[in-house]
Amino acid sequence: MRFFPGAVLAALSLGAASTAAFSSNSKIISSCTASSSRSPVARVRGTIPTLTTALSSSMSTDPAIAELYKRKSRPEYIPGRIDDPDYVRIFDTTLRDGEQSPGATLTSSEKLEIARNLAKLGVDIIEAGFPIASPDDFAGVKQIADVVGNEVFEDGYVPVIAGLSRANEKDIARAWDAVKGAVRPRIHTFIATSEIHMKSKLNKTPDEVVAIAVNAVKYAKSLGCDDIEFSPEDAGRSDPEFLYRILAEVIDAGATTLNIPDTTGWNMPWEFGELIKKLRENVRGAENVIFSTHCQNDLGLATANSLSGALNGARQLECTINGIGERAGNASLEEVVMALALKGNEQFQGGPGTGKLHTAINPVYITPTSKMVAEYTGMKCQPHKAIVGANAFQHESGIHQDGMIKDKSTYEIMTPESIGLMRGESQSGAGIVLGKHSGRNAVGTRLRELGYDLDLDKLNAVFARFKEVAEKKKGGLDDDDLESLVSDQSGSMNELWKVTGLQATTGLSGIPTATVKLMGPDGVERYVSSTGTGPVDAVYKAIDQIIGVDVILESYSMNSVNEGIEALASTRVVIVPTADGPNDSAVMDAQTSQLREKKFSGSGSDTDIITSSARAYVSALNKLLTWKMRRMANGADGTGTQNAVAVDGEAPLVVAAN
Repeated sequence: MRFFPGAVLAALSLGAASTAAFSSNSKIISSCTASSSRSPVARVRGTIPTLTTALSSSMSTDPAIAELYKRKSRPEYIPGRIDDPDYVRIFDTTLRDGEQSPGATLTSSEKLEIARNLAKLGVDIIEAGFPIASPDDFAGVKQIADVVGNEVFEDGYVPVIAGLSRANEKDIARAWDAVKGAVRPRIHTFIATSEIHMKSKLNKTPDEVVAIAVNAVKYAKSLGCDDIEFSPEDAGRSDPEFLYRILAEVIDAGATTLNIPDTTGWNMPWEFGELIKKLRENVRGAENVIFSTHCQNDLGLATANSLSGALNGARQLECTINGIGERAGNASLEEVVMALALKGNEQFQGGPGTGKLHTAINPVYITPTSKMVAEYTGMKCQPHKAIVGANAFQHESGIHQDGMIKDKSTYEIMTPESIGLMRGESQSGAGIVLGKHSGRNAVGTRLRELGYDLDLDKLNAVFARFKEVAEKKKGGLDDDDLESLVSDQSGSMNELWKVTGLQATTGLSGIPTATVKLMGPDGVERYVSSTGTGPVDAVYKAIDQIIGVDVILESYSMNSVNEGIEALASTRVVIVPTADGPNDSAVMDAQTSQLREKKFSGSGSDTDIITSSARAYVSALNKLLTWKMRRMANGADGTGTQNAVAVDGEAPLVVAAN
C-alpha cells in the first residue's frame, strides 16, 4: 500500500494515546444507507412480475402515512409523446452521471438496489450507465434492464431503462445489447456541438458532426430501438442556429427525445429558458419530440435552470439523487421534484398546456433513496442541503422553536413525513433511550423514524453491531451513533474478508506494531504481524499482506460521531488500485473517453479508532475485490490469500511480515 503525503500520513500515525483527544472532535452528522425491502416476486418464464408497494404494519395503521405511499397516476408512456401536456417526466442519471463523481464507485449489487429504490420513487427513466465503459458497466446496466426493467408495478408502471453511448456504432450496439431486455429500453446518444468542443476535442467540422449524429440515430433505430434520445453536448454554449439544424436532422432520422445539456453550468436561468423556447419554436419537427434538460451545477444554478426549462416547455428533466455528478454535480432530483410538487400548480404558465405542471414521483421514498445513494457512493450530503440535509427539518432558534410548537407550517413549507423522514415523538424530546437492554423492535422502530427501511437480514446485522457497541458505551446510543452503525453494515453484501482480530501497540519509544486476523471467503482465518509509522499504518500493511493487494490510499478521514471519551469513531477511506498492478481497475470515462482508475470507498465505525480504521479499509478492499472478480474469466484466484498463514490449532504461530 502506498500513501499520499500530508494529512493522510498524519492521521495514520495516530497513536492509541490519541483516542481521548480525537474523540472530542466536533460531532459528525451522518447520512447512511437505507435498503428498501421489496415484496418477493415470483419469476415465471414468459411472464412479467407485478410489484406491490408494501407498508409496514405500523405505517399502514396510520391513514395519513398510508396516504403518502399511494402511487400517483401518470399518462401512458409513449416515446416522443406525452398526452398530458402538463406532465413532466423525471429522468434519473444517478447511476451514470452521478457515478462519475470522483470516488463514487458503485458495485453491481449496489446499483441494482438503488435502481429498485428509484422505481419505488417512480422516476420515468433510469439511465443505468455507460455500457461501453467496461464489462462491469455493461453487466450492471444489463442486470438493471433485465430485473428492474421487467418488474411491473400493480398500476402498470415500469421504468424506462436507458444506456448512454457516444455517437458511433460500437457504442450504440453495446448500449442496445445492455438495455434491450427491458420492457421499455432507450438508447441515449450524444455528440458535442459547441465550437470549442468541435474544434478542440472532436477536431470535426459542423457538417461532419451533423453527419455523425444522424448516422448514430439511424443506426440505433435500425437495431430495433424506437425510443432514442439525442443530446448535443455543451448545447448551452452552442450556436443556436447550428442547434436548429442538427436537431431537425436527428428528428428526421428517428430521435424521440432531444436533451439540451448545459454541460458546463454556464447559463443563467432566464438564458437557458429562452434557449429551450427558441428551440421549440425554430427546430423543424419539434412538435414530434420531447424536449429535455440536463443542467450541471457549476454556478449553483442547476435546479433553477431545469425549472426554467420546464417553464418554457421542456417536459423531461434530467437530475440525480442528492445532486451528485461531474465536478459540482447535477440538478438535484429532490429539489426539482419538490419544487414542482409545491409550486408547479401556479408558477409555470407560459409553456404548452395549462401551466399546472406535475410529476408522478412518490416523494415519500426520497429520504430512503437519498441515504442509500449517500452511503453507497461515500458522498455524504452537506447538513444544510435542501430537502435531504440533516438540518433541513431542524430548528434551533428560540423564535423558530416557539413557532414550530404552535404551528409547524410557520417555518416548514413541507412536512418531513412527506419525503419519508418520519420525525416521530422522539424528535420532540420524547424518544426512547437505546442501550444494551433495548430489543430489536426498539432499534428497528427508531431506524424507521430516521428514514431507514431495512430488510430483516440487514436489521439483524445492524442489531448485532448495536449490541456489541451498547455493551461498551455508557448512557445509550443516540441517533448519530445508530446511523453510523447502519453505515458500518452497508458493505456486508460484498463481504469477502472480515476483521476477526486485531491488536496494535505504539508509543514514544517503541515501533508501532499490529497483528491482524482476517477471515477470508473460504472461511479460514489468517493473520499477519507488521510494523508501520503508526498503528493504523501497521494495521493497513498487515491487511495488504493477508489479502495480497497493491493499492494507493487516496483519502483517509475520521470523525467522532458525538462528543465524549466514549464517542463512536467513524472512518472513511478511498483507495485506488496501483496502475498496472494485480488489481488494476482502469475504466473508460464517459465524457473524456480516457482511461481512469476506479476508486473504491469504505466506511467503518467502532469505539476504538484502530478497529474503526481497519473495518473501513477492509470494506473498501472488499468492494475492489468484488469488482475485480467479475472481470476474471478463467484466471487465477482473485481473492488474494497469498502471504498469509491459516489459523490451525489453539496456539498458532504469528508470522511477522515486513
